[in-house]
Amino acid sequence: MKLKSLLCICGLLATTIAFASNFSSDKFRTNNGGSLEITFIKHGSLMLNYKGHIIQIDPVSDYADYSTFPKADIILITHEHGDHLDMKAIDAAKKSTTLLIANSNSQKKIGKATVMKNGDKIKPTNYVSVEAVPAYNTTVGHEKFHPRNRDNGYILTFGGTRVYISGDTEDIPELKNLKNIDIAFLSVNQPYTMTVQQAARAAKMFSPKVLYPYHYGETKIEELKTALQGSGIEVRIRQLQ
Repeated sequence: MKLKSLLCICGLLATTIAFASNFSSDKFRTNNGGSLEITFIKHGSLMLNYKGHIIQIDPVSDYADYSTFPKADIILITHEHGDHLDMKAIDAAKKSTTLLIANSNSQKKIGKATVMKNGDKIKPTNYVSVEAVPAYNTTVGHEKFHPRNRDNGYILTFGGTRVYISGDTEDIPELKNLKNIDIAFLSVNQPYTMTVQQAARAAKMFSPKVLYPYHYGETKIEELKTALQGSGIEVRIRQLQ
């Protein structure tokens, strides 16, 4: 029985590793010397691994089979649209102790989650703090997609290293309030989020050290590198259509 169990465990581990290898990831050393790995799944879906603690951002089953990933300690949902909130993916990613964090509208769909509104700050564990920040549209005619005061972006702080996840937003004035952002994800996909020009303006408002455009669909995303040349912001392009 022991040998059989061991073989089953090894087989599951091999499957997980093989599946995970389908997605690229970058590793960072946090300010306190910890290890942070960010896996780029697709669109608005990301996985963060800090010292073995797994955080899933907007998991969606169309982009990945979440049953093959390590179970999440925390799941963050930015808003209730189907390309960001998918119960099949949430159910596959969570375990009995998983903390779900969401905006109010998402909580109503999930049924049980910790609600954060713009401006809220919590420290749910000893390894990460979470801030909910505004995410909304400003372009005339687009406000209905993501109205003000409904959706969340998030700032996660791991060992002094701050990661900003924009959610679906435009270059809103509140971005000027973001401080000491080391790693940022900005959505770049009009009409729902930002144009390249808006994303460049947004990045210059708070000057992250490393910027990943995400949720960019068919946008000519390489143009963002050109737009931010000389800004001191390192733009990294990953497969996050």
